[in-house]
Amino acid sequence: MASLLEALEVSKIYRMGTTEVAALDHVSMEVKAGEFVTIQGTSGSGKSTLLNMLGGLDRPSSGEIMFEGKSLGPLTKKEMARYRRAAVGMIFQNFNLIPTMTAAENISLALAFGGLRGAARDARARALLERVGLADRMTHRPSELSGGEQQRVAIARALANRPRVLLADEPTGNLDSTRAQELLALLREMVGSDGLTILMVTHDRELAQRFADRIIQMKDGRVVEQG
Repeated sequence: MASLLEALEVSKIYRMGTTEVAALDHVSMEVKAGEFVTIQGTSGSGKSTLLNMLGGLDRPSSGEIMFEGKSLGPLTKKEMARYRRAAVGMIFQNFNLIPTMTAAENISLALAFGGLRGAARDARARALLERVGLADRMTHRPSELSGGEQQRVAIARALANRPRVLLADEPTGNLDSTRAQELLALLREMVGSDGLTILMVTHDRELAQRFADRIIQMKDGRVVEQG
């Protein structure tokens, strides 16, 4: 099985005044199509920095990020924005929903950026919310939804433009253990039924062992173990 997403000897140096901090230190890892992989490690181990590189939110100081065998390095800002919009979906710990918009409107906005219009856009937003079990919550705003429901809306939005891979940064961080398990079960099911590929950063080793195919362990900006 070919690699869908890959980091090759990726380093990221941040300069703080005269000091240089290596957030990533020659990291190499890969995710194959249809895998559910988690990244674990203590705070400051480089997990989120790596996810941001893979998602095209930031560029490495050295090394390469590859998607479907092609380097992201040569991409222009515009091409990188297209990659973020079409190839990868991202979800975060704090949901990042627009508070003044309903669940359906939050998803419609992502679909609008993807170029979908009118009735087709409304139908796709409805289908996505049904897919994550929120058919009866379409007109609710984020403040009217539980944390678990908000994260489901965020997943539906991330999947709006049919990305190949979903990148999740501590998606269960603000959820209790029951909601966290429900969310992971949903993601696991999507890997099987929708052919989705997932790379998720999580502190929760028990959840990772239960739902993921592999665990990548990071420490001090390096990969120390690839399950």
